[in-house]
Amino acid sequence: MNILVDELEEIIKEKMGNVKINTDFRISILFELLMQDNTLTKKEKVVQSLQLYYPEFLKIKDFNKAIEDMLWFYRCGKELANSRSRGTNKGKQIYSYEFDDDKIYSAFMQQYKLDLQDIEYLHWWKFKALFNGLAENTQFVKIMGYRAMDISKIKNKKEKKRYRELQRLYALPDMRTEEEKEYDFAEAFS
Repeated sequence: MNILVDELEEIIKEKMGNVKINTDFRISILFELLMQDNTLTKKEKVVQSLQLYYPEFLKIKDFNKAIEDMLWFYRCGKELANSRSRGTNKGKQIYSYEFDDDKIYSAFMQQYKLDLQDIEYLHWWKFKALFNGLAENTQFVKIMGYRAMDISKIKNKKEKKRYRELQRLYALPDMRTEEEKEYDFAEAFS
């Protein structure tokens, strides 16, 4: 699969057959937000995810295959890799579609002159390619850099203080459940 030479709809058709799937970028953003919703059970997340992606949800016969195909699509046709994606740094979340929506919108306008509100349709894989290609001169990419920065490696005290303040200023809210926080706390001491 190569976004430069292969037609996206043909790639999906080859992988998934004639199953209709919602490919607009908004659906995959909603999917990511859904996965981060701690008020839902895993089962509710699975059902709602399938309903998001598959317009003919009630016609699904093989739910395991539908889930596998949905996740393959969400990963832009890529297999799971050991390396971290741009959205993580040693497991640390450095962007959020929920809390960075205005910054992402602004970055797309600044760099691509693309109004994500006005565009009727944009394929998820194209959106992700553009998202991953956002330049360092956009405020959003700068903020992700602050969030990802390992301050412990900075020797200069003034500089360290400055970046610590920037990290606090641009910190994302901690969306973990109490159980997840307790588990992470316990893991830090094991």
